[in-house]
Amino acid sequence: MANNTSKKILFYFLISHVLIWTLAPYLSNNNLPRDTIEALAWGSNLDWGFDKHPPLSAFVVEIFYQLFGNQDWAYYFLSQIFVIIAFFGVYKFSEEIFNSKKLALLSVLLLEGIYFYNFTTPEFNVNVAQLPFWALTVYYTWRCIKYDKATDYVLLGLFAGLGILSKYLFIYLIIGIKLVFIYFLRKGKKIKFSHYFIAGPITLLILLPHLIWLTENNYITIFYGLQRAGGEGGFLDHLIYPLIFLGKQIGILIPFLLMSFFLIKKMKFKINFKDEKLVFLFLTTVAPIFLMLLTSMVMGAKIRTMWMTPFYLFGGTLVIYIFKSQINLNKLKSFATVFLILFLFSPFTYAYVSISQTDKRTDYEGLKKSNLLQNMVKGKITSIQGNEWVAGNFCYHLKSRPRCLLNNRYGNDVLIWVDNKFYGKIKYSDIK
Repeated sequence: MANNTSKKILFYFLISHVLIWTLAPYLSNNNLPRDTIEALAWGSNLDWGFDKHPPLSAFVVEIFYQLFGNQDWAYYFLSQIFVIIAFFGVYKFSEEIFNSKKLALLSVLLLEGIYFYNFTTPEFNVNVAQLPFWALTVYYTWRCIKYDKATDYVLLGLFAGLGILSKYLFIYLIIGIKLVFIYFLRKGKKIKFSHYFIAGPITLLILLPHLIWLTENNYITIFYGLQRAGGEGGFLDHLIYPLIFLGKQIGILIPFLLMSFFLIKKMKFKINFKDEKLVFLFLTTVAPIFLMLLTSMVMGAKIRTMWMTPFYLFGGTLVIYIFKSQINLNKLKSFATVFLILFLFSPFTYAYVSISQTDKRTDYEGLKKSNLLQNMVKGKITSIQGNEWVAGNFCYHLKSRPRCLLNNRYGNDVLIWVDNKFYGKIKYSDIK
């Protein structure tokens, strides 16, 4: 596989991934998924934070809404853009680690064995929003260590800040990166003093508006995250939840491990922690996962599966680096076969589940309900208050693009403003 061939395969893979995972949900779903609707609801009433998450996902979907309106395909497409940018970041990093386009390509292709990067990606949410920034933060951390250029530190600070603005769990990667710099500085790596202190202030500058918002809103987003994690149970939670976490992670990685099995001739390897590249990979891949496990153990916290979405982006790079001497690049037919099966099986499975199961959020008749509401209310609906699902769907589907004021006190009922004047409360059961 020549270098030019590797580039072509990567290009066709990325394009195919975007097309397949845009079309599969668009053709099989009747409505956008919940998290995407919620992000769109936030986007209709932008702020520097929201009750559940920091604001970046809302900013992004609002840009797409201004460009494409309420076209469902656009938000599936948006999600895949974030995915393939992350893939490209993984490729560029892996290329530097291996000095080989072939191995870099394999590092990316292996990720199709992890369902975080295909099956769950149609739902654009804070987990997907992290992906490109996670990959690029790792890539520019490596460039900072290797080249010590000021521009790389600027970009590191930029992507780290945007990553935290996507989701707070991005901080687990930041901790891993701090450990990277500690390791290399103790190893005698020469880094210009002025360069080392570039990234941090840029990250803080990007976060500053959100941090101000947090203080003004009593840190509501942080308390929401802690509440979601639990951690108020008994002693057994400190044992049970970590075990559940480990079990789920192993289950998630089975297709990935299967693909790796067909790539590696023998499970023969030697871990050398004097190898700087290996240490870097461990600190940016294994360390954040271990810290999540440790969090579950210490707090007795329930780690939700989807929270781990960006954590495995460099899993393929790590596996190939450990077993690189056992990979026969001249005999890749078995791997290619398994890859193609998974690559095609996943979207067909997704579409089949979406079509055959009719009780999902994505089966909701959001457009129909919105048209019925508009027929009930004469005039331009300018604001809607209600829960993130019902009100969020109304705000997305209505042509007037109302401001969405999220409030869960009314169940599925909504408060309506017409031409900026309060209209009244409308019972959901009356919208028919």
